[in-house]
Amino acid sequence: MMAAEQDPSQAKATDSAARTAPSNLAPPILLYQLATGHYLSRALFVAAKLGIADLLKDGPRYYEELAKATETHPPSLRRMMRLLASVGVFAEQENGTFALTPAGECLRTGVPGSSRAMVMLFAGNRMHDNWGDLEYSVKTGEPAFRRRGLTDVFQDPLRTPEDDATFDAAMADLTRLTAIAVAAAYNFKSVTTLVDVGGGNGALIVGILKANPALRGIVFDQPAAAERAKAQISQNGLEGRCQAVGGDFFKEVTAGGDAYILKHVIHDWDDDRARAILRNCHKAMTPQGKLLIVEGVYPSRIDWSHESRGAAANDCNMLVATGGRQRSEDEFRSLYQAAGFRLTTIVPTAARVSVIEGVRA
Repeated sequence: MMAAEQDPSQAKATDSAARTAPSNLAPPILLYQLATGHYLSRALFVAAKLGIADLLKDGPRYYEELAKATETHPPSLRRMMRLLASVGVFAEQENGTFALTPAGECLRTGVPGSSRAMVMLFAGNRMHDNWGDLEYSVKTGEPAFRRRGLTDVFQDPLRTPEDDATFDAAMADLTRLTAIAVAAAYNFKSVTTLVDVGGGNGALIVGILKANPALRGIVFDQPAAAERAKAQISQNGLEGRCQAVGGDFFKEVTAGGDAYILKHVIHDWDDDRARAILRNCHKAMTPQGKLLIVEGVYPSRIDWSHESRGAAANDCNMLVATGGRQRSEDEFRSLYQAAGFRLTTIVPTAARVSVIEGVRA
């Protein structure tokens, strides 16, 4: 169709898209910023690893002081911090000192809302290596670790204790916020025993139990994770209401719960393995049991919103890192049906995840 003969509805859609462009920058400049995004992620990782934010917790400091404390080259550290100051992570003062911003505060260790471990995970070397194989994943449909002949990313022999500790800490920080949002959005009053499948160190169930004093809980995960969960349960004084059990959810899960919750577990796996996990939950739960998956629901159409970008980015990360995927409402419905469940409702939360509820069909 010639331009002069363009369908008016198409022209209107094009005009609307142009008016809602994600940036007022000229297209070449926008593309340049996107292409160099790794500059910032790597600088953020180094700043988190060096503990710069913790060194600034008591107030602004000169870069020479920070370099001495971190055993770095002073002029080079200053250059990196100025890059991060340009996007609001730090603030460069008129006297040449650097101070924390609200974003920088979140790089501190052990503060409410800390994101340091999350930065260490998602901007770290292993994640960058995975994304370096994006072309392989796009061409083959396989995650990056398959290129090295592995069948399970969670059994990668190159994973170090430091990698595991970073992963656990990042998931715990993110999960604490999610637990608050889930407890506020979903009504657990009809649940007696909640089983957290793949519950890691127990941060989710600890948060939910604290908000629901009558509820009892079980964390089910690999034996090493279950041991870490026992420590969290004890530290939070919940030994009388919660226990941790080790096992393999591809074989079986703890029986007897009347609700089974899986947060950011199913998106790690392809449909076949996801069904296997859900079928084991189906076998284990009471006849009136509920299935609760806590994940983002992939939108039917991607636009230029932050929500769309988050969903699409997470989906591509699952492609390269685990072989899993984000799923839409229809895809969750089909997955539930194949595992013997009926999807009943989707409850949004303030944490950009939803509680996707199902019952035995």
